[in-house]
Amino acid sequence: MSLADGYTDLPPGKLANVVTNLEMCERPPLRPQPHALPYELQRMEHPALDWYRSIFRRVGESYLWASRLLMTDEQLAAIVRDPAVEIYAPRAGSEDAGLLELDFRNAGECELTFFGLTQEHVGKGAGRWLMNRAVEIAWSHPIRRFWVHTCTLDHPSAVDFYRRSGFVPFKRQIEIHDDPRAIGIYPKSAAPHVPLL
Repeated sequence: MSLADGYTDLPPGKLANVVTNLEMCERPPLRPQPHALPYELQRMEHPALDWYRSIFRRVGESYLWASRLLMTDEQLAAIVRDPAVEIYAPRAGSEDAGLLELDFRNAGECELTFFGLTQEHVGKGAGRWLMNRAVEIAWSHPIRRFWVHTCTLDHPSAVDFYRRSGFVPFKRQIEIHDDPRAIGIYPKSAAPHVPLL
């Protein structure tokens, strides 16, 4: 497919993202992390759908994550309860501090499907700690490739964070989709850094 250079108008209610795909094809050394962080990682086997949607929303609202919120119960359960999909919650005491989702459904690879922290845990070393756990878990399986994609709606440091963690960019894409605020998934006040048109 060929894309013309220049600008393309979007209809009201649509968003466009530049998506960067990154991969690692061998296990990297773990990055140094702060000592004595108050987190533990809990595997959420057969997660309750209400719990999953709640943590997905808490982590993703600032970045307008919407894909899983548009699914029916049956569609969502088919993914998050698949034995080849591993879902973890980083926890600070009794509080869920984020979401880690690893998808092993394609033989020989792992997709880092969702990775994020709730806003109160961003910038405290928890992201590096959680990525170290993700790397350990992913490469404990017989994989040849660990990959992730991120977009321009994500945290401004996301691509640099993934690169520092050992991922290498390999493909760029354009994604166009409904603005989740325009269709009532998130309040109009969500992600104020992204104008709602």
